[in-house]
Amino acid sequence: MIDTLILAATDEIPNRIPYIVNEVGHLAVLLGVLALIFLIGQDEKLGKIFKIIPALVFCYFVPTALSAANVIPLKSDLYDFVVAYVLPASLFLLTLNLDLQGIIRLGPKAGVMLLAGTAGVVIGAPLAVFVCKGLLPEDGYKPLAYLAGSWIGGGANAVALQRSFDVTGAQIAPIIVVDVAVANVWMAALLFFASKPEVIDRWLKGDTTAIKNLEKRMEDYHASVARQPSVTDFLCILALGFGASWAAHEFSLWLVKLDWFAARSDYVGAFAWKVITVTILGVAASFTKARRLEGAGASRIGSLMIYLLVACIGAGADFAKLAEASGYLAIGAVWMLVHITVLLIVAKLIRAPFFFVAVGSKANIGGAASAPVVASAFNPVLAPVGALLAIAGYVLGTPAGLAAVWLMGAFVGE
Repeated sequence: MIDTLILAATDEIPNRIPYIVNEVGHLAVLLGVLALIFLIGQDEKLGKIFKIIPALVFCYFVPTALSAANVIPLKSDLYDFVVAYVLPASLFLLTLNLDLQGIIRLGPKAGVMLLAGTAGVVIGAPLAVFVCKGLLPEDGYKPLAYLAGSWIGGGANAVALQRSFDVTGAQIAPIIVVDVAVANVWMAALLFFASKPEVIDRWLKGDTTAIKNLEKRMEDYHASVARQPSVTDFLCILALGFGASWAAHEFSLWLVKLDWFAARSDYVGAFAWKVITVTILGVAASFTKARRLEGAGASRIGSLMIYLLVACIGAGADFAKLAEASGYLAIGAVWMLVHITVLLIVAKLIRAPFFFVAVGSKANIGGAASAPVVASAFNPVLAPVGALLAIAGYVLGTPAGLAAVWLMGAFVGE
């Protein structure tokens, strides 16, 4: 979802001058917000609020309020930098502590829920158009092709479908608003329930044994190598994290210039290849001595980067234009409800835990920028699971999106 904004929505951000115009100021504000939230969490009295509303929700919506109040902008080079370089660095550092055997032992339910999320988007498209047919603007359903691609994969898939149906930039302007708004509300709900998954797990009768075993194995390893970190440790962690991020960035740019990969860039674009590459690098590093940097806090620095990413996503969320896209907003809301319903029905049938529901959903609606965030909301050590599922979402995006658009056309008789 955030890469959708980077690829196609930069010219849709309102042209207004915020109180703080410097990117360093934006960083200072967001870090200050995060620091204040966690300081409040440590307070014996004030911290009780986080037992009701998770801290991560505040990390998301406080920056939203600040950008809405014009303190910081909706669009900043800082946000782009965090997505382009800090996110891959965080994925690498969080993957350093990877227990590949433990992830394999999670079984097929994670993959099933990813496919259920994709099916929910494909089925939801025609149902939403049918229910809200009277609210369709004169442009019809075709601009929704952009949303279909964005909700199964990400920005590259969305642009591919937009081009496939000759949809103009002006036509997708309200779609982008709906994309960001609906996806952000759903993400906030997932962050909220991630702090108390046992409530939904009891209803789903989900077996969380494999997840808890994975958490314990990774936490036990962290405890076994834990030590007082030195300046050298911090330098090594940052050098490896951003080194992997830079290498993945350069490799992805080189890769998509090759004829075979360029021809398929609508399916898997440069951002997707960057995530795939940095994840592979992290998995490879987890089999080396670099994994021992986990004891010096590699995953904690990776988690800090994730929190900054959450704050940047929140700051870039614009809800001000929803009234201008009311018809598409209703369609998007119904569409999302179908997606959620399909996920819950499948999870209930196969007794999948809520973790797989949440991550399977965000691997579709949000991709690599959101799935690791939601996974880490359950436990930071689970972030690599979100990254791995998001990679599969990129591959599914364009063909599944085409199916969704075809079904929309069939339901409206075109």
